[in-house]
Amino acid sequence: MTGRASKPAPKSSRERMQARRERLRAQGMRPIQLWVPDLRDARIRAAIRREAALLAQHPENAVLDDWLDAMQEPSDWP
Repeated sequence: MTGRASKPAPKSSRERMQARRERLRAQGMRPIQLWVPDLRDARIRAAIRREAALLAQHPENAVLDDWLDAMQEPSDWP
């Protein structure tokens, strides 16, 4: 024996992830799950295009555009 301490067995990916989650929880974090549209699906992309076309025809678009432009400029914020 050379006097060196033997290395501990490597942790599995499951053990590493559990340790990471415990560290994050100790920092006051909590996990959440997000579901987002799958843009790889042609049906989803078609539905988004349909909805965007309907929104483009909305009669108050100009008013909304003006408001969004104003909100982009911090000097206009109350």
